Amino acid sequence: MARRKLVAGNWKMHGLGADLGEATRISMSAETLDGVDVALCVPFTLIERAVEAAPGFAVGGQDVHHEEKGAFTGSISAAMLKDAGASLVIVGHSERREAFAETSETVAAKAAAALAGDLDVIVCVGESLDVREAGNALETVSAQLIASLPETFDTDCLSVAYEPIWAIGTGKVAGPEEIEEMHGHLRRQVAAARGEEIAGALRILYGGSVKGENADTILHLSDVDGALVGGASLTADQFVPIMKAGQA
Repeated sequence: MARRKLVAGNWKMHGLGADLGEATRISMSAETLDGVDVALCVPFTLIERAVEAAPGFAVGGQDVHHEEKGAFTGSISAAMLKDAGASLVIVGHSERREAFAETSETVAAKAAAALAGDLDVIVCVGESLDVREAGNALETVSAQLIASLPETFDTDCLSVAYEPIWAIGTGKVAGPEEIEEMHGHLRRQVAAARGEEIAGALRILYGGSVKGENADTILHLSDVDGALVGGASLTADQFVPIMKAGQA
């Protein structure tokens, strides 16, 4: 059975209330598509209003704390995200790993907390340019992924996003052969660690300068089950063509 594609937008630290018309337009376009799931992960301040602006559409957060509650100033729990109307969350984005020194073990704990809080999860992994040029990309990213997965999970609720750090926001995109090689390798490593059934059902997305112009090629590569999109998800004009490319 083919894995249904997922195209998720990550607004990062962009977006005010005045921008929610874009979320409405994106959600309306998503309703017309077959065979593809679409979601937007917006800043915490916009989650509740985005849910109101796009009823029935999947709205998510961009991070979550691994504890249920406590003295963690500035953090947000899975229950808080759920209460605001979120249905999913991103964990382990390279910008969190690098700027906030998040380890794979922390990412796994966050993913487990989100799943326990009835949120779907996108677990991000990816290598730096130095690692890629040293020829260590495959083993580095697969080790990162296995360490970032929670102890138990349902593949209906958890997806993986491979985002080479050197391709995020740079305009550079990994070539088709590089993407297929990495996605195939990750699936084989998950099969070895968690079993063939989980590996066969797990959605592995690609992220890194995905645009309307390259989305059709990327989204139909072997073992690519969707996209995690940054800047191009901020407007319907840029994001909808990527969504359409993900249709079955």
